[in-house]
Amino acid sequence: MGGMIKLFSGTGCPALAEEISQYLDVPLSGRDVVQFPNENIFVRLHESVRGQDVFLIQTTSSPVNYNIMELLIFLDALRRASPDRITVVVPYLAYGRSDKKDQPRVPITARLVADMITIAGADRYITLDLHADQIQGFFSIPGDTLTAFSILSDYLREKQLENTVVVAADLGFAKKARNLAEELELPLAVIEKRRVARDTEALTLVGEVEGHDVIIVDDEVDTGSSMVNAVRTVRKRGAREVCLCFAHAVLSPPAADRMRDLDVQEIVTTNSIPIPPEKRLPNLTVLSVASLLGEVILRVHEGRSVGEVFRRYHKYR
Repeated sequence: MGGMIKLFSGTGCPALAEEISQYLDVPLSGRDVVQFPNENIFVRLHESVRGQDVFLIQTTSSPVNYNIMELLIFLDALRRASPDRITVVVPYLAYGRSDKKDQPRVPITARLVADMITIAGADRYITLDLHADQIQGFFSIPGDTLTAFSILSDYLREKQLENTVVVAADLGFAKKARNLAEELELPLAVIEKRRVARDTEALTLVGEVEGHDVIIVDDEVDTGSSMVNAVRTVRKRGAREVCLCFAHAVLSPPAADRMRDLDVQEIVTTNSIPIPPEKRLPNLTVLSVASLLGEVILRVHEGRSVGEVFRRYHKYR
């Protein structure tokens, strides 16, 4: 691109944005983000971005609807300031579970969110571990969907795991769990579950975990019911030490309380979503995605291949 990198952060993940800024050695540009008493949001840029290559970092975790609206307003403010290009960096994209019309008279909200981001002014997007791969097709702009499992698998590999089984928390994550198991050279088991209202009920474990340590993996943890059922299931089947591993720590109530009571050795996740102090459990390990996102931002700006960064991890997608 002709211009310099201009890095902006919304209020959704300021700590992660600061880490990315440090990785790139590019300061975060100044802005005002104000919510008026009537709940309207106002954004003002402190400096010109005309002709520059702009990257806006904003996650869409809780408060979901506020963060999405702030993102859209921020994009509109940037677009009207005439930059050369706007790339939105969304570590966690909300409404990913609403990706299909699976019953009569319901929306496909993931498509709506993608459309709004595009219409608001984004020319490109970068995100991590979408809940469903088809969401990439909802965007009419180019983008890069990365995976935090490159970072998670490297962390797990350092533990030199032996006599361990990777367990997919549900059938929907079985393919990615299988590829993670192959990367770690470990066997795989899968939990088949049935969803009941907002919670889930684990039914069957396909595979052998008796006498083995277990790593239960999923893309995100929301209320924690899937993980609770998964832990109970592998415990009944004779598993020894249990570790939980997932990319996005949504941790909607009562997830933190549920996971605090679980008999697990370690819970491993990333900082794609800010985790407040009251949800930081004693056995929680949070890995940073800043270097991954920072490197991709740099390569996008310079017009270099992004695939080289995570070629060996494409299979997790």
